[in-house]
Amino acid sequence: MTMIIGSLLFAYAGMLGLCQGLERHFKQVWNRPCPRSLRLALRAAGWLGLAISLLLCAQAWGWAMGPVAWFGVISLAAMVLVMLLPYWPKLAVGLVAAVPVWGGLQMLI
Repeated sequence: MTMIIGSLLFAYAGMLGLCQGLERHFKQVWNRPCPRSLRLALRAAGWLGLAISLLLCAQAWGWAMGPVAWFGVISLAAMVLVMLLPYWPKLAVGLVAAVPVWGGLQMLI
């Protein structure tokens, strides 16, 4: 169960990184243009989050069903992001703080 939650959190973080890597979405949240170096770093972090999410899905379900579950996890994470971003953009960004909290709990368990 913890792998599934981790996969969802990393998928959300990855989708948010890719979203904030776009100029218009970054400006929507922060009310300023995004520097090129930050935009590239956000995109790279987004793809890294999605890759970690795929690995966690593969650990939870195996490589036969893991990629299928990963597409479902990505869809759920993207839906949450799409619903939050127009109304509560700062909350949408703040939810990424759940990733280190989950990681800390995993280390304690």
